[in-house]
Amino acid sequence: MYKGTLSSSTPTPKAVLPFVNFVACQLFALFAAFWFRIYLSPGKTSPDVRHAFATIFGIYFVIFCFGWYSLHLFVLVLMCYGLMVTASVSNIHRYSFFVAMGYLTICHISRIYIFHYGILTTDFSGPLMIVTQKITTLAFQVHDGLGRRAEDLSTEQHRLAVKAKPSFLEYLSYLLNFMSVIAGPCNNFKDYVAFIEGRHTHMKLLEVNWKEKGFHSLPEPSPTGAVIHKLCMTLVSLLLFLTLTKTFPVTCLVDDWFVHKANFLTRLCYLYVVMQASKPKYYFAWTLADAVNNAAGFGFSGVDKNGNFSWDLLSNLNIWKIETATSFKMYLENWNIQTATWLKRVCYERVPWYPTVLTFILSALWHGVYPGYYFTFLTGILVTLAARTVRNNYRHYFLSSKALKVLYDIVTWAVTQLAVSYTVAPFVMLAVEPTISLYKSMYFYLHIISLLIILFLPIKPQAHTQRRPPTLNSKKKTD
Repeated sequence: MYKGTLSSSTPTPKAVLPFVNFVACQLFALFAAFWFRIYLSPGKTSPDVRHAFATIFGIYFVIFCFGWYSLHLFVLVLMCYGLMVTASVSNIHRYSFFVAMGYLTICHISRIYIFHYGILTTDFSGPLMIVTQKITTLAFQVHDGLGRRAEDLSTEQHRLAVKAKPSFLEYLSYLLNFMSVIAGPCNNFKDYVAFIEGRHTHMKLLEVNWKEKGFHSLPEPSPTGAVIHKLCMTLVSLLLFLTLTKTFPVTCLVDDWFVHKANFLTRLCYLYVVMQASKPKYYFAWTLADAVNNAAGFGFSGVDKNGNFSWDLLSNLNIWKIETATSFKMYLENWNIQTATWLKRVCYERVPWYPTVLTFILSALWHGVYPGYYFTFLTGILVTLAARTVRNNYRHYFLSSKALKVLYDIVTWAVTQLAVSYTVAPFVMLAVEPTISLYKSMYFYLHIISLLIILFLPIKPQAHTQRRPPTLNSKKKTD
């Protein structure tokens, strides 16, 4: 027997109930979102009323899904609002970050190792993780707006900086609104307030110089087409989850046939298939959450290159780019997009040392305390550094002709997909022993290759990229 937890596709009564509650809440939220957009539109209702209804619905959904466990969510929100009100702007981001992450980590530990709730069983940690992202995002943005000089901010930090502390109702609405409290995604406070006040779509249209394109008045983009498209994707993902995931469960990776009898190439291909089969549940949950926000009128991102309205401001994934990714970086940038953005804004761009390592560690800590998460993210550090090194040393040799570029893309696609499958397997296996068993059966091949690349290939700087975006002050100096 393997000690610890190994996630399985075989549903148990305790695992089914939260899933049913989740789907019921999100479907109800979808209808509530349409009602909210039509009957509580900014032209008919004051911002306070919209804030209040969004919050009341959100609190009800959390209680319906998680019962008394939802108290953890409310306790964290109230504690951090106390910090928002009382802490100095020079330290508000630090205090909020450590309190939110600390409380989340304590809940992760107690849920799994003290009370043995297990995975998917009354799993209140999901909403708690989203709220932690929002608490820290807002705290950093308030710090940027009130505690730092404008010229020291990057262009994006300046755009998102919050110039006044939110009211209690605004704070509750931002953190607990029914559109994102169950499954996210995280969003920016200024975007959310602009949506509540009815300025959201007009702001995005003005950003793309709508009037300079020959139009004399701002339209009112409808999200209906985007919602229908995303609901179709959700339905397909659900069908794949109910069929493909059941056919290729992750438990296959510890079967005697896989570990001891299959040859290495078979293991490599089968691992890829099993990891592919584990994706639809994420596609389902994130796309449905995106559709709920769009149905309420939130998520408009402007106009695409073809002149079409886009509703992907809050999208958490780009399925096409994930499945066709030709680099580890490209894959990560299109998977759980809003979490990657959060990690970039609160960690990667702000820490003075080892940004890649610290960002991966923060991501692991945020996800939880299952050992498998740490296997995945520590392996991810190695793979990211190795992939970056190879790319910087060899990619330019394949840009001289179209044929070479196509060959490069095919090879890097295959390598990327296999590397991702190897890296994320512990994330879904969760426990130590099945992870070690899997990696032993694969001869730790990717760990060894990545280490050899890092040790023996020269480290060249990335072309045309900077870790820290230019500040307003640095732009003035170069003008």
